[in-house]
Amino acid sequence: MQKHAIPPARFFTQVSNDIIRHPRLSAEAVRLLMWQLSLPGDVDQPLSETAKRAGIKKTAFQRAKQELIAEGYVHEWRGQGPHGRWATRQLVSNVPLSAEEALVARDGDRPAEPPTAVEPTAVEPATGEPEGRSVGRSQENTEGNTQNPPSQPSPSSPLIERGALALSSVSHRERQLCLTGREVTGLAPLAAEWFLRGASLTDLREALTSGLPERVHSAAALARNRLTRKLPPMPSFAEQRVQETPAAEPRVASMRECRGEHVQPRLFRPVAEETLCPACRREQAAETATTTAMETPHSAATWGAATARTVLSVGA
Repeated sequence: MQKHAIPPARFFTQVSNDIIRHPRLSAEAVRLLMWQLSLPGDVDQPLSETAKRAGIKKTAFQRAKQELIAEGYVHEWRGQGPHGRWATRQLVSNVPLSAEEALVARDGDRPAEPPTAVEPTAVEPATGEPEGRSVGRSQENTEGNTQNPPSQPSPSSPLIERGALALSSVSHRERQLCLTGREVTGLAPLAAEWFLRGASLTDLREALTSGLPERVHSAAALARNRLTRKLPPMPSFAEQRVQETPAAEPRVASMRECRGEHVQPRLFRPVAEETLCPACRREQAAETATTTAMETPHSAATWGAATARTVLSVGA
């Protein structure tokens, strides 16, 4: 095969052959990475927007993104800003980076600064003698948010596994809520809190999928917001006792009335879908066997001979 290539004089991006010929990166992953690396340094564009401009569909984008993360070309960090809003920071490199190397590249060779504690402000005491404590209940407002904070189950709790399975099921069914494995693991404790408070899988699914917008920028952020905002209240002590001690089922609940002829109604416990009690079924089987024997000539002769022998033996 002949090749004719003219090196570009302008508007080009140098890409390593290791990326173009990577054995574990799909065509969509290579296209997404090359497109992101070709952007100017002052352009702050997330990978999802780059995928839309590159014509990569949502499912293919999620798969390509996971491939780039697994190979170390893409790193993500999610955290809260100074005003409490959650944000995701992304780092794209043209060489594979470990987690430590990515942190150094993100922070510029400086260690991550620990959160600084706010020093208490010195307040001068008010003028006057100290007053004794008033007797009685405090008059503070107690009508605010009295909802119990989420009591996160332990990491090894079966509810965590159930929550992860529920989120994975919702993620596979709803294209707007496509979650990665890491996001499912992070949201599983919140889903487990729903089950801890008595919610069912249908309640959880409806809370996550009802009224979804056509365009979702961050499925994980949307799921976290709904799981936190729509968290059902903690059941009261009386409700918990009712849930823990269900009403005993009556003994006759699993019994059925026989449709045969009886002087009084007769109840029996069916094994399958039978409508006759065991006595009626035996009687019906005997009648069926007698009718079949009478209708068959050979069987009728045999039955007649047996009957004659019985009569003679009784007479003797």
